[in-house]
Amino acid sequence: MRKPHGNLDLFDDRLLEKIPSEERDSEVALQGYEILSYPADFTLEVLVGKWTKQEINIPPLQRRFIWSQARASKLIESFLMGLPVPPVFFYQERGTNKLLVVDGQQRLRSIAYFFSGKFGEPSDNAEGVPVFGLIGLDEKSPYLNATFKGPKGLKEEAFNKLNNSVLRSFVVKQLDPQDDTSIFQIFERLNTGGVILQGQEIRNCIYDGPFNNSLNKLNKYGPWRKIFGSIAEDKRKRDVELILRFLALFHMLHTYKKPMKQFLNTFMKVNRRAPPETVSAYEDLFKRTVDTVMGTIGEKPFHIHTGLNAAVYDSTFTVFARHLGALEGKFATAKTRSELKERFSQLTKTPAYLDLVSTGTTDEDIIPKRIKKADQVLFG
Repeated sequence: MRKPHGNLDLFDDRLLEKIPSEERDSEVALQGYEILSYPADFTLEVLVGKWTKQEINIPPLQRRFIWSQARASKLIESFLMGLPVPPVFFYQERGTNKLLVVDGQQRLRSIAYFFSGKFGEPSDNAEGVPVFGLIGLDEKSPYLNATFKGPKGLKEEAFNKLNNSVLRSFVVKQLDPQDDTSIFQIFERLNTGGVILQGQEIRNCIYDGPFNNSLNKLNKYGPWRKIFGSIAEDKRKRDVELILRFLALFHMLHTYKKPMKQFLNTFMKVNRRAPPETVSAYEDLFKRTVDTVMGTIGEKPFHIHTGLNAAVYDSTFTVFARHLGALEGKFATAKTRSELKERFSQLTKTPAYLDLVSTGTTDEDIIPKRIKKADQVLFG
């Protein structure tokens, strides 16, 4: 395990309490789709051209290029030697027809870097990007230290062979329903890390826009980090998902249908291109609720057993947000805050409430019940 950063390790599963119903919800399959999938035998020259013209995009999954130059060199050597290379998978985005990389970004970046002559992006190295010469190969390899062009460039035969080498690609396009939601399923099943991506990691990719940017900005809010229980942001974006969960339940509880995963997808989709005033209102509501919760019941209030309990969090946040006017107004006395803190302690010891935050936590009848119970105990 990596060294802790902040209060808990960046990858530590103790950040969130494990609730069986929450885990089942995250694993549930979404709706069926009508999908068109076809192979495309792009030459490397064509792929690099599309890359250069930004017709191929790497979705913002916050996963940087991690291959070493030696590993990337062996990929290029495989093409030069005619060895088989695993295919890549693209999703063809509706409207733009751009190809989003579902699986294969390390291979594609390696190829693009070699053709450019530089290993990496200019922003990766303040001292300059190193020349991409093939390293880590057998000492007898005719391609050792070769570059794509220049004084150490590949000989004409090898140069042409590399340009015309084919990287088998599979292109997936969603026909029905007429949106791009199937990419959520595809990312769950095909990803380069071998680890199933978390819901918000995928939403961060396919619902990019002002609202998504706002969620990621809110996640850095100091008081929220104290409530979540870790200074460091969660690499799997489960903290961002909690912000989304609160906003979705506060605004659309009356439309909630299981699974929670689909409900959050829908809220992200609806608000993907939300106008600035709407995004600003969401930010204001979240920050005010965070500040009020912090000022009333303190840091890490939702860590009832181990990590943060998502059901305790969403119900408490929702009812606090409903009563912000009174909590921020003339009734927000020290006595009121002290009484609310005692009431919250009472809430977390109430058997009926504990049942509602430990089993069936994403069920359609359970969510309104726990919010109602929280409202009764805290503000009744």
